[in-house]
Amino acid sequence: MVDALAEGPVAGPTLADRLGVSRAAVWNHVEALREAGVAVESGEDGYVVTDVSGYSGEAIAYGLDAPFDIDYHDSVGSTNDRARELAAAGASGVAVVADRQTASRGRLDREWVSPPGGVWLSVLLRPEAPPAHAPAYTLAMAVAVTRACRETGVDTRIKWPNDVLVANGRETEAEPTERGGRKLCGILTEMEGEADRVSWLVVGVGLNANIDPDDLPASADATSLLAERGEPVDRRVLVQRVLEEFDALADDLRGAVDAWEEYADTVGQRVRVETPGGVVEGDAVAVEFPGALVVDTGEETVRVTAGDCEHLRPADR
Repeated sequence: MVDALAEGPVAGPTLADRLGVSRAAVWNHVEALREAGVAVESGEDGYVVTDVSGYSGEAIAYGLDAPFDIDYHDSVGSTNDRARELAAAGASGVAVVADRQTASRGRLDREWVSPPGGVWLSVLLRPEAPPAHAPAYTLAMAVAVTRACRETGVDTRIKWPNDVLVANGRETEAEPTERGGRKLCGILTEMEGEADRVSWLVVGVGLNANIDPDDLPASADATSLLAERGEPVDRRVLVQRVLEEFDALADDLRGAVDAWEEYADTVGQRVRVETPGGVVEGDAVAVEFPGALVVDTGEETVRVTAGDCEHLRPADR
């Protein structure tokens, strides 16, 4: 229905024929769209959408230039968990969106606060790719979020492997910081697969969009688009832009990794990375496909595929 109305004024009988439903069913669909925040008027030429300012599945789907079905919830435990349920049911190409999460989590099961006003989003894919390429989807989503946030006027950069930051300048050696900026977004990727292929992949996004700074944990060094801009963003448009950018990047994962480095805050920093095999400390010099951080320790070059990264200071040049 939403796609049909996007073409402009469409007569009721035409919609009924196109959708294979009765005219009464068309009217019911139109009323459902109105309740979801999509303003639909009826005139001599038929139904026409005049305003899409709500935040709902129907509103997000209207005009979306990416092949995702929208599974929207006013409240859900976790969009990643919901996406996993859909994966178990055989679904694919679904973007789960919620206004609020009640049981959200970050990497390593860390708590993630998800009040109303944020963008809580998980994308379910079934890519024809080996499991080893899964980290590239995390990087692709980080680029998608960064580009979408920059379109709102907020200067964002990426910390390896999954944080989107609001830059606050490079720290000096006397003022070390873990991130080098205030955390705006975290990304959590989960997957199930066999040795040679991914069965399903879920890329979750927790983006502090229209969140009052007072609602963010003081200890998290976090920020929001609202705090940075001084005014709310249109979350509907923001979600659409994230999905559209991610869809394009997911079709060219090597290009996505190259794009990630363009926005990277980590490359060029001296870092300490806690890995399953121990601590790696040195200068972060590059990111290699599918997402390994290349660290020059001074004695050797180490490629880190997983770990917690701490920024120490800009690398010596």
